[in-house]
Amino acid sequence: MRFLVGTVDSDQSVFAVQGEAATNLTAIIPEIGTDLAELVASPGLLARARDAAGKGSTIPVSAITPALPIEKPGTFICLGLNYVEHIKEGGYDIPDYPALFMRGRNSIMAAGAPMVRPACSEMLDYEAELLIIIGKGGRHIPESEALEHVFGYTVFNDGSVRDYQRKTHQWTPGKNFDQTGAIGPYVVTSDELPEGAKGLKIESRVGDEILQSSNTANMIWGVAQTISIVSEYTTLEPGDHIAMGTPPGVGHAKKPNPRWLVPGETVDIEIESIGICSSPIVDEITAADATAAE
Repeated sequence: MRFLVGTVDSDQSVFAVQGEAATNLTAIIPEIGTDLAELVASPGLLARARDAAGKGSTIPVSAITPALPIEKPGTFICLGLNYVEHIKEGGYDIPDYPALFMRGRNSIMAAGAPMVRPACSEMLDYEAELLIIIGKGGRHIPESEALEHVFGYTVFNDGSVRDYQRKTHQWTPGKNFDQTGAIGPYVVTSDELPEGAKGLKIESRVGDEILQSSNTANMIWGVAQTISIVSEYTTLEPGDHIAMGTPPGVGHAKKPNPRWLVPGETVDIEIESIGICSSPIVDEITAADATAAE
């Protein structure tokens, strides 16, 4: 199935998407709620949603303003180095264990919402990534069973503030500025995609300018291996997010000059068979700016 969480006339619902038409599943099955959290946690509810998809009246997808697929995701784990050419362009050695870091709630926003260039830096970079939404939780998950734990996949832009990322060996500041991580808009269940979402074209663009273009087949650690590795140290729970790293072509590595995102641009991240995550770039409005405008 293809899901879209979003608002129409200020009411947030879960929609099933078929082509350019969307069915309001929340209206048909109120137990679904207003994001994917209940569906992710309940196989029985998901089965009812499948039966309801396409039944009754529909609205155009274009009438829906996207919201986060899961409003308050639990653990949000990101892989920092998962494509060989990206590792090389960043000047790192190829690791034998994935670089892992975490994102906080305030750093993420829905597809279509503005991505904010912070007042303290102009080095806002883009990163096209595949994002896993965990369905069945667990600990010490064998790689051979790991794909059974995936609810679905979506698109992620791991917006990174590079000078802050490089301030220390820990990447937390540069990866956690408010409203720099765009998610969505569509979540596609595992049965609609190749096993492990492998072999999908992944690309980032600003207008006609192609910034990154690669394939999820080029990931060093695939989805199943990543879930198994992460579950060695933490219990995964339904709704947890795992971002799978970015391919080469990021802005800080462009030659002869870095290619930063600037206000007025819109960056598009597209993954084949999943969708396009678009983010207009805006400058941060600080408290001082707001006071001066009054």
